[in-house]
Amino acid sequence: MGVLGATGTVGQWLMQLLDGHPWFTVSALVASGRSAGRPYGEAATWRLDAPMPRWVAGMVVAALDSNPDCDFLISALDSSVAGEAEERFAQLGYPVLSNARNHRMDPDVPLMIPEVNWQHARILPQQQARRGYRTGFIVTNPNCSSVGLVMALKPLQDAFGISEVSVVTLQALSGAGLDGVPAGAIQDNVIPYVSAEEEKLESEPLKILGDLNGEGFSPAHFRLSAQCNRVPVLDGHTEAVSVRLRAQAGEEEVSAALSEFTSEPQRLKLPSAPEHPVLLSVERDRPQPRLDRAASRGMAVTVGRVRPCPVLDYKFTLVVHNAVRGAAGAALLNAELLAAQGYLGAREAPASTTP
Repeated sequence: MGVLGATGTVGQWLMQLLDGHPWFTVSALVASGRSAGRPYGEAATWRLDAPMPRWVAGMVVAALDSNPDCDFLISALDSSVAGEAEERFAQLGYPVLSNARNHRMDPDVPLMIPEVNWQHARILPQQQARRGYRTGFIVTNPNCSSVGLVMALKPLQDAFGISEVSVVTLQALSGAGLDGVPAGAIQDNVIPYVSAEEEKLESEPLKILGDLNGEGFSPAHFRLSAQCNRVPVLDGHTEAVSVRLRAQAGEEEVSAALSEFTSEPQRLKLPSAPEHPVLLSVERDRPQPRLDRAASRGMAVTVGRVRPCPVLDYKFTLVVHNAVRGAAGAALLNAELLAAQGYLGAREAPASTTP
């Protein structure tokens, strides 16, 4: 596999998650700007607590206009360049699994969380036919806040149906990138605006929880209101959620639906899949990002404080590791799912590599 945007925050998390991966070997690193042509150890300003894996430090970073030697690509590119670049690579025959927002809402592109809508990969032949891709395609994973919210909503939708959702996010600093929020602005402060987050959080879950039919995707039928805030936490988004259910349910039934939820990645035993994708916390003051973001290596969503809501039906708090389950780990789990489904294999390069 290859990694686009390998030197940024999501790219660095991918390097850590791929260290010793049982299925995939990283054979190509690609980045834009001044990183191209330099060893990764020099090009990447490493920001993670764990040291940079030794095997990646000496790999030379290729330019964005190259044709990397790999079978598929995970894209951690910034949205300013991701859209056109990912289309180019798909046209050249590379399956592209993107973390960027550019193609998430395209009508022929799956916006996937493997536990939730693994069936949406079935649109890929239609995408290839429509766009003229031979072996390439584009699959996206959602915004980091959407991942946590949807993973908590999926068990409730399956068991009881959902008609209304209200969510307030407390989003970590790492979600803004390496240098996204000035230190002086966030200390002793909460910023009640995260650019474009509310729009994404109000639209993406409806596509993910919707249906795939012969014409494409039809959105889920419930109303969703989001308010997004940036807070002085390093990693781990917290979300306060209220839901109205379509069927009556007791508190114990709601808690059981969350704690007992498993899905396709668990059945397939995908390497990065947590045994329990939703963990139910019973402590009255949990979940907390510092204590719960690393649950199941950062791949599980922790839900707690499940209780009746006097306005809707139930309310709860969740924590999701935005950089792992919400970004790098989301794209990696999509790759594992697509490999298990037979969509990834040895790439056949086109006769001409001119885009």
